[in-house]
Amino acid sequence: MPIHRVLTDKELSRREFVRTSGLLGLMVYGGGVLVGCKQESYTPFETIIENDIMVDMRDGVRLATDVYFPAKSNKRIGKAFPVILERTPYGKHLPVVSEVTAADTTTYKDRAEVAAFFVSEGYIVVYQDCRGRYNSEGEYVKYLSDPNDGFDTCEWILKQPWCNGKIGTMGLSYAAHNQASLASAGAPGVVAMWLDSGGFSNSYQGGIRQGGAFELKQVTWAIRNGPKDPEALKDPVVQETFKNMDVKGWFKKMPWQPGNSPLTAVPEYEDYVFEQWRHGDFDDYWKQPGIYAQGYYDKFPNAAQVHMSGWYDPYPETAIDNYLGMKKLGKGPLKLIIGPWMHGRRSFTYAGDVDFGPQATLDTNLSPDYLTARLRWFDQWMKGNNNGTKEEPEVAVFVMGGGSGRKNAEGRLDHGGKWRFAKQWPIPEAQELKLYLNSRGGLESDLAADNRPLSFTYDPDHPVPSVGGNITSGAPIMEGGAFDQVESERFFGSESEGRKLSDRSDVLSFQTESLERDIEVTGHILANLWVSSNCVDTDFTMKLVDVYPPSEDYPNGFAMNITDGILRCRYRDSWERPTLMTPGEVYPITIEPFPSSNLFKKGHSVRLDISSSNFPHFDLNFNTGEPEGMATTKKVAANTVYMTPEQPSHIVLPVIPFGD
Repeated sequence: MPIHRVLTDKELSRREFVRTSGLLGLMVYGGGVLVGCKQESYTPFETIIENDIMVDMRDGVRLATDVYFPAKSNKRIGKAFPVILERTPYGKHLPVVSEVTAADTTTYKDRAEVAAFFVSEGYIVVYQDCRGRYNSEGEYVKYLSDPNDGFDTCEWILKQPWCNGKIGTMGLSYAAHNQASLASAGAPGVVAMWLDSGGFSNSYQGGIRQGGAFELKQVTWAIRNGPKDPEALKDPVVQETFKNMDVKGWFKKMPWQPGNSPLTAVPEYEDYVFEQWRHGDFDDYWKQPGIYAQGYYDKFPNAAQVHMSGWYDPYPETAIDNYLGMKKLGKGPLKLIIGPWMHGRRSFTYAGDVDFGPQATLDTNLSPDYLTARLRWFDQWMKGNNNGTKEEPEVAVFVMGGGSGRKNAEGRLDHGGKWRFAKQWPIPEAQELKLYLNSRGGLESDLAADNRPLSFTYDPDHPVPSVGGNITSGAPIMEGGAFDQVESERFFGSESEGRKLSDRSDVLSFQTESLERDIEVTGHILANLWVSSNCVDTDFTMKLVDVYPPSEDYPNGFAMNITDGILRCRYRDSWERPTLMTPGEVYPITIEPFPSSNLFKKGHSVRLDISSSNFPHFDLNFNTGEPEGMATTKKVAANTVYMTPEQPSHIVLPVIPFGD
């Protein structure tokens, strides 16, 4: 049945405003004041849909595709339009949980409604189910079949009489990966892109693996999506298996093996998970189009591109890498947007137990809403409408911090924050601040000469639980966002309710004195450590923490995680050629967490936590040196961090000077 949608007077007045206003105007709009807005007569198009057009790929597999056309009086408009494409594994017919507004975060728009919005503005919208998902044919291959399928789909679109030769792409997460995939294949016709929280610049360092470790969200994603596979949907045994699965029980009895894992009932999903897990080295597997955009930047179209993510999303490094890669090659125009968000939650003011205030949302701050933001981008670069987009700052990043520190009405910490606009990334004014670890648990700008090594014991049977962070698709095992770094029953693996992670015997904490002034840290962060172990392999983790002093609302203070990272020591010198450690030998290592931006307020402290596990965000290192994903035994590791003048373990923070 065709779907028709006519915009309301309120929507029309908003739409007229966005045609003529740039970012500063939109910010004023957010405060309720219209500046420089001219009204034009405007009649929106209605929408007609053709469902499940089966589009041939080069190997004969057909992919189910819905096309939404502009119409008047229930008849398609007989001319060519620019086309917006989204390819998804999540069902082209299903609601999208991220398509909400700040005014109503509980009502999900379905793709038909989103399509009708763009169709009303003179676009054709194409949605497609990925290979082997929902109504599409073929075998599902996660990520790796999408470059060619995306290319072939763009080629098909360009051949249609209803396409005017211009294609825009959009989509969140997997749909953002799909955009980078088709771009990596050099897909034709693409002139504008909006990559939201995805696009795998290098999945070996973000999204699938990081620092040599394996991200277990790939497992929890498969647990949630495997039963939705077309063949699995037909099998009542598979459905019953997943319905009754004790996921937490499985995560308590690692290591797993193929045929004895939570994914054994869906072999195709188990296969790809173990394939990713067991490819520990950065070999040709990781350099394929679809999961390694960095290797194919030269093939990307010279399209206008938005790269967007959140500080508590798995993809801020991806967004920044892709932005910088395009910048280096002179492609674009470009925009980089990073908010204080978890995955796809650009219309929410909070992440986890921390609220960042009314400025935190994209809605009303960078645009009236997310639909309007994308419309303005496509209008500018696909239609040539001069709506002010060209004049907007190229970089918009949210600086977390500066709030009251009180508990708000929803029970969250009021951390606050504000947007920083810049012409480029990294922020040019940023200056490196080195803070050295000392054996008294301090973090200081001067290195003490009398430091002694500090050691801890890492037991894979009792790992440090993941309390927030850059996590998505983790339910029911893990949860992303910002939290007080305290064990709790809500965080899998917690063993002592209310225990601070910094009080664990397997965590070394290093903390500054109370700050005498505000310090803004915005950019790329490094932890340079000198370490040893009594095992041939182990992990070292780091976490940057903003420590609130005790207050009426938080008598024990609040230790808020900012960013974290990990290094599997066999990869300390090379991702391609790992080498095991010699027990007792001291090695320099570098841990690179995802970039972030935070204002550490006067009276707070900067803390660095060092350990050897962050589970279940990352897989466990069993300290035996066995091949990745193939461990059969475990060892307890005695790990040591050194802090002498010859082995000056320190963290490097990019600090923005006051006045900038």
